[in-house]
Order: sequence, then structure tokens, then C-alpha cells
Amino acid sequence: MSAGEGERPAGEAAAERPEVALLRAATLRAEAARRVLGEGLEALLRSIVEATAALFEAEAASIALYDPESNRLVFRVAAGEQGQGVVGQAIPIDQGVAGYAFSTGQAIALSDVARDPRFAGQVAARTGYVPRSLLAVPLIDGDRTIGVLEVLDKRAAPTFSLRDIELAGVFARQAAVAISATRIERDTRALIAAVLVELAGDALDGPTAAAAAEAVVAAATEDLDRGDDTHLWALADRVARLRRADSDQLDLLTELLDVLVRRTEAGDRRRSRRGKPDAGTTAGTTGA
Repeated sequence: MSAGEGERPAGEAAAERPEVALLRAATLRAEAARRVLGEGLEALLRSIVEATAALFEAEAASIALYDPESNRLVFRVAAGEQGQGVVGQAIPIDQGVAGYAFSTGQAIALSDVARDPRFAGQVAARTGYVPRSLLAVPLIDGDRTIGVLEVLDKRAAPTFSLRDIELAGVFARQAAVAISATRIERDTRALIAAVLVELAGDALDGPTAAAAAEAVVAAATEDLDRGDDTHLWALADRVARLRRADSDQLDLLTELLDVLVRRTEAGDRRRSRRGKPDAGTTAGTTGA
């Protein structure tokens, strides 16, 4: 019997299962993460290194991300007058100062890089700029290191201080959060396809599973912008634009949101109590 004669395609049949309903919920969460980020990963990471270079008044700042296929660190974005030459360069994860920070999960600051055996001079030479001082901070996502943030040559000082390491750590955490959210979005489709194959057995091959996964994603997100009376996604768009706000403004926003959350939770509790019968009244009626 064909699908048109009453039998649904395997992907559609699998989509009716509770497991796929959970995958749809995961898709919604991934879409929320994407919207709050508000822009592509490259653009967001570039804004982070630009802010880092500006804060430290550094000659350059860059972010290298781990590429599991090549088992190397690949420099994805850079900022500063001397930063652009490093973009696209790749190094083994056990070489260079970036490799040291990645492999150990520890930040490192060098005041005379040429004298340190961990410095990969050949990589620096290929970029056209050899730094005097260098700060490298790992990007950590949960229990794994996913990349490295590097800052080269503060103009106002010959070396980096402990305070500099702490500040660079703040930017590294921002980058790690952005990368994690983007990977959640990207990996959701692969997860859905894998689960559909598991549910359907031999009925789904690779291309069919991918198409079925796209259908689940589309079904989960098709109504987000249609007739949204809650204004939730408009709020998400505003939150995305607030990334450039200063700390005082963000503190105020956090306080306002805390007040709103408390009011919402209090309203939920009041509605819940109104929906329950009064214990004393019930007892009295029973006694009568």
C-alpha cells in the first residue's frame, strides 16, 4: 500500500510519537537561543574581540575555536591593527600559547613571548606580526574547552596583570555562551534526524531522515511569528539589542525583570489557591 492509499510516510508517522514532541520542544528552545543572540556567530565573536581589543588598548585580539575534524585550533575572528593576519591560521592543540591554554584549561600571560618555549613563533611569523606580550584565556563550555581568546600587546603597559586575566575571562565566558547557544541550534536538526532513524528503524535512510527532521523543525517554529499575542518574541528581539548596553543599564533591567517574575509567580500562586476548595468550608459541609 502506498502512502497515498492510507499509509503515512515513516517520518510523518514518527512525528506523531511523544519522543518527537519532546524534540519539537527542544527545537523551540534552540530557536529562542538563536533569536536572543540576534546575529550570526561570526559577527558576535567579532564584536567580542573588538570590545576586548578596545578595552585593553591592545594591538590585536583573536578567538581560535577547536575543530574536531582536524584536531586543531582555527583562528576564526580577530580585531586590532595587527590582528587580521591570523584569521584562518590553524595550529595543533598542543602547540603555541593558545594550545597550552586550550590543553590545560588555564589562562596564561607572557611578558616576553620570544623567550618562552611555548610560543609558536612560526605561526606568528606567518601572520606578519610577532607580539612582545600575550594573554591567552580558554573558552570553557561546561566541562570542556572549546577555544581560546588571545590578546596581544597592551599599548599602555609591557605586560598583562592578574586583573587583565580576570577581565579577559569575562569576554571568554561571553564567547563560550554564544558558541554553545549556536551549536545547540545547529545540532538540533542532527539530533532530530538521529532520533527519527532510531524510531523508524530501516524505514528511514539518511536523506529521508534529514527531510523528516526539517519537517519537525518547521512544525515547531511555524507559528512563532504568526498571531503572537504574547509579544514574547518581540521581547527576545529587544534583549538581543541590549547586548551593547552598559553594566548599569543591564543591572537596572535585571532588577525590573526580577520584579516582573516575582509578580508573575505571585499571580500564579493566587490563581492556584482560588482554584482549590476551602478546607474549612468543605469540612463543615461534610459534617452537616
